Amino acid sequence: MPEFYILEDKIIAGCDEAGRGCLAGPVVAASVILPPDYYHPALNDSKQVKESDRDKLRDDIMANALAYGIGVVSHQEIDEINILKASFLAMHRAVDQMKMIPQWLIIDGNRFAPYPEIGHQCIIKGDSKFTQIAAASILAKTYRDEYMNQLALEYPEYHWEKNKGYPTIAHRKAIKEFGVTPYHRMTFRLLAKSDNLNLFE
Repeated sequence: MPEFYILEDKIIAGCDEAGRGCLAGPVVAASVILPPDYYHPALNDSKQVKESDRDKLRDDIMANALAYGIGVVSHQEIDEINILKASFLAMHRAVDQMKMIPQWLIIDGNRFAPYPEIGHQCIIKGDSKFTQIAAASILAKTYRDEYMNQLALEYPEYHWEKNKGYPTIAHRKAIKEFGVTPYHRMTFRLLAKSDNLNLFE
């Protein structure tokens, strides 16, 4: 169970992203400031929470957070600047959206591009260690999942309502059979190494 991160009397925001390893769609980040007494028994790393529980958690987090923001970086931007820089940019955009300015950021992962005038700490597996990052992981994942569900209506062959754009066997099989969509990340390896299909023919 994640614990609440405390640093002196600073206003802490947790930050996390979703969709970094996907073949299609944006990378989405969230930044969340929670009240010190916030608690939800189901809150954990979003990957460890059932989809139905994630949706309930999202509503509870949004209702109780002191502030939160969502940042989105499109698949086109990912192809232009690379996925690592895009992940950092999404987190910066999430912080930009917050109605309260945090004094310290805790970041899930081991690297981050510093946000102007706000210190930070990178925490490996932070989404399973600290409440604020776990909350950010829930908001980022639920926002992105809903977006991919909408895209799935436009391109049902790729089953994005199930795989959310991640490189599953079914997703890569669909790319091989139907080709790429306008939402695929063209700088990513879209097919398995054993497939020699020229996607640009």
